[in-house]
Amino acid sequence: MRIRKRTHVPGRCLASLELIVHESGTQMTTNSKMKLPKETKRHCPTCRKHTTHKIGVAKQKTRSATRPLSRGSTVRAKARGVRSGTGNKGKWGSKPPVAKWKRKTKVTKRMTLEYTCKECKKTHQIKKAIRTGRIEIGEKVAK
Repeated sequence: MRIRKRTHVPGRCLASLELIVHESGTQMTTNSKMKLPKETKRHCPTCRKHTTHKIGVAKQKTRSATRPLSRGSTVRAKARGVRSGTGNKGKWGSKPPVAKWKRKTKVTKRMTLEYTCKECKKTHQIKKAIRTGRIEIGEKVAK
């Protein structure tokens, strides 16, 4: 069963989402698209006034690049000396991870919007990333 829905997303823009409702009752979004203009007027904290900003999408980084010493990371475990040695190591034991899950849980990725001030050339990001399939900025599409 497919439902078309218009929802409000932070950043004063409407995104059209298509929901797929499974027999189990769980909902998954597909084909979600967000249209944004190339530039907009926003408050620049550096200039301390409203200026025109160019909108862009931040490059996605891997978890290891952004937080290499976060809890549960292999780099942190090696640094603490947990991974090496013999015997039952729990998480670092011989049991392999689940090779193939039955259903993919997330169908979209989070995207962070970047606003570049045209006067001082400083870049600011939104506080919370938007989960959407793709973002269209002007004519350019970011997936």
